[in-house]
Amino acid sequence: MAVSCRRAGRVWGRAPLGRAVLRRRLPAAGVAGRVEAASFTRPYAVAAAGGSGGHEVNGEELLEMCWRRHFLRGGAEPRPVLPWRDYLSGCHLGFGPLGVALRGNLVSQWWDSALPFREQVLAVDAPLHGPPAAANPQGLRLLRSEALHEALQGRGCSQEQGRPSLEEVLGASGMLRESLLPGALSQYASCLELVNRRLPCGLAQTGVCFHSVPESEQHNKNLVRIGERTTSLLAWFSSPRTTGQWLDYWLRQRLQWWRKFAVAPSNFSSSDFQDEKGRKGFNLHYRFPWGTETIETLKNLGDTELLQMYPGDSSKLLGRDGRKNVIPHVLSASGNLDRGVLAYLFDSLQLAENPLTKKKIAQRKVLKLHPCLAPLKVALDVGKGPTTELRQV
Repeated sequence: MAVSCRRAGRVWGRAPLGRAVLRRRLPAAGVAGRVEAASFTRPYAVAAAGGSGGHEVNGEELLEMCWRRHFLRGGAEPRPVLPWRDYLSGCHLGFGPLGVALRGNLVSQWWDSALPFREQVLAVDAPLHGPPAAANPQGLRLLRSEALHEALQGRGCSQEQGRPSLEEVLGASGMLRESLLPGALSQYASCLELVNRRLPCGLAQTGVCFHSVPESEQHNKNLVRIGERTTSLLAWFSSPRTTGQWLDYWLRQRLQWWRKFAVAPSNFSSSDFQDEKGRKGFNLHYRFPWGTETIETLKNLGDTELLQMYPGDSSKLLGRDGRKNVIPHVLSASGNLDRGVLAYLFDSLQLAENPLTKKKIAQRKVLKLHPCLAPLKVALDVGKGPTTELRQV
């Protein structure tokens, strides 16, 4: 028998949350502000707000505890724990065993939430690197250091016969993916046949993406590091006339999803934005002690990216919206699941009373993770025998 208990920082397994049954109808227009969430006070939020008094847990103590309990991996001695900015930017050694299990549970829950209409949302995949893109000089490239070194040596002297030039080496190098969206859009036309060309429909994917991180500590601003992150993507294709309503619908769904695993749901919030092309979107944030960090971005991309992916004949892009054939608009919901893990670690931190002493400074620091996300789950059978002590645990 599986039971659920979250007292004293111990997380016991329980059956996962049931999947929401959604009716096939056009979502009503609305905003995320209608989603009400209970307000809780984190133990370290008091110190961040300038409170004084008793013993409080700060970000450094949580970082040390997560490293000690194998949620995070650290660096080299004498300071094995990396700063928070390295974990947020993806420039770290990776998660520890329990952190990997926590992220795996979060990914599993994301798949359950991203597929409300099983026959309308398809799972896709794409490689981590793409073919050479001579037309796009920007981006992260994948090449061998020996080939680059040889090309640079030949650039300083007379070009030797048979030695490749720097332009040839860069032109033949592959591109590391910085977003899951291009790989998903490239499979739109083939997947449209699987849904009988009926709109709306969606493509879902999770995977690792890479990004450049400026080295602010260096004097040379051109030096960058490469960070990586585990990303989720839901590309939703809908009729242009219903795009705004679907954007509001997915905003509510995604904000509710982040909040339902949290001890303090009000720390998850949203804000709207408009890019340089006038396209509207929303950012979902988590409030860390030092400020808010973006964990997911929803954006109305229109049909621009889709037309650029399939130049020439646009008839293959047409989907059925009732009796009309239209080129759909694309809604992108891209989440940073690595930052989501860090957000839930902060959210779950609690101070529990030590039963062996009543001193406030001797309180235990525990992580009250949601049972669906907890890396370790325990089930107890208390049907027979001396159960009084077990019930008090």
